[in-house]
Formats: sequence, structure tokens, C-alpha cells
Amino acid sequence: MTRDQTANHQSALDARQPDLTVLMDAVTKPHNVSAIIRTADAVGIQQVHTTSTGELARRNYMSLGGAKHWVAVTTHRSTRTALKALRADGWRLVAAYSGERSRDYRDVDYTQKVAIIVGGERVGLNDAVRAEADEHIAIPMHGHGSSLTVSVVVGIILFEAERQRRAAGLYDRSRLTPEERARTLFEWSYPDIAERCRALGKPYPALTADGMIAANPLIDISTVSAQE
Repeated sequence: MTRDQTANHQSALDARQPDLTVLMDAVTKPHNVSAIIRTADAVGIQQVHTTSTGELARRNYMSLGGAKHWVAVTTHRSTRTALKALRADGWRLVAAYSGERSRDYRDVDYTQKVAIIVGGERVGLNDAVRAEADEHIAIPMHGHGSSLTVSVVVGIILFEAERQRRAAGLYDRSRLTPEERARTLFEWSYPDIAERCRALGKPYPALTADGMIAANPLIDISTVSAQE
């Protein structure tokens, strides 16, 4: 871990938006999942949600490459389970869906605690999402086409959210708790060691100001690893 890498991690953590997320409801194509998560990282999202399960979840996770290190992915068993969890955690649910209730996506306030929900490539949003959502939003279309790729939809909406949040000063200071910030910094900086710590039930080693490891738990982990 170099000082430049540590500085890049610190800068990204300072811009993290813990009260903005995306729920991918039955988004099945790995390239769309990967693109959405890369866009989420670009606007500072800390965690996204998906309803993919089983083999589909595994395949989508493997497609993420480096993106999975920067954005946490929470997988829910079903749409209803995901909606219940988000609602219980205080998220305002904004569904990307073109219907009678839909407003222009730019007319919604994204500076509050907002979860943007998009549906799968073939079926779109299901009835449960449309009924539960607090807002329906749509992107105006002026050409012959009637829809956009789901990853493009998410990108357009998220950068409107970024614009509003930047204007409101939400990128001006770190908004993560000290504990979450320290945990995320370690996981970004030393993902293999972080995984080993979790497997052994050990706390993450402390980091110095320049991002170097400076605590004994790492020695214990190295010793165990060498003996296996």
C-alpha cells in the first residue's frame, strides 16, 4: 500500500454517500450489474442491493471484478424482503418506472435518504415495487425508442442525484461514522487480510496515518496462514 493509494482511498471515503443507494430488482445480466455498481462507486455510494439469488447471484458477483471491493453488495431473497428491509431502515423508495404516477426524474429531491429501484431487463419493475414506492420517476424520451438499458437509466438518475447533493454540500465532508470509515479503509487497502481476519473472528489491525498496518493481529494471521 503506497501513500498515493492511501490518499486516493481517503479522498473517496470523504465523498461517500451513506444515504443514497440502488436496489436492482431481478437485474439478470452480469454486464448491467457490473456497470451499475461501477456507476454507484463513481457517485460515492457505499452499498447497493440486489434480489439476485443462487447461481445468478454467484455469477453476477464474479462479474464485478474490482468493483466489488469498492461497493458493498447486499443480496435479498426476494423483492418483498428487500423492500421490507429498506423500509425498516428508513429509506425513501423511488422507482424508475414510466407510468401515470411518474414524474420527471429531475423533479425529485435526492438529497434525502433515497433508494433508487430499477427492474430487470425483460420484466421491468414488478407490482410490489410499484405499489410500495413513494415516488415513480421517468426519463423523458424524444426519439423513436421507448426505453433505455437499465444500467444507462441508473447512470442518468445517479448523476442527477450527484448534482443535487454536490450543490447541497453533501460531498464537502466525510459523512461516514468513524467506525465505518476505518473499517472500509482497511477493507479497501488490504482486502485479503480483511477476509482472513473475518474468517478467524479477529478485529482488523490498526492502521498508521499513512495507511500502513501497525498492530499484532496481522502477525497472528500470518503465522496461522504459514502453518496451513
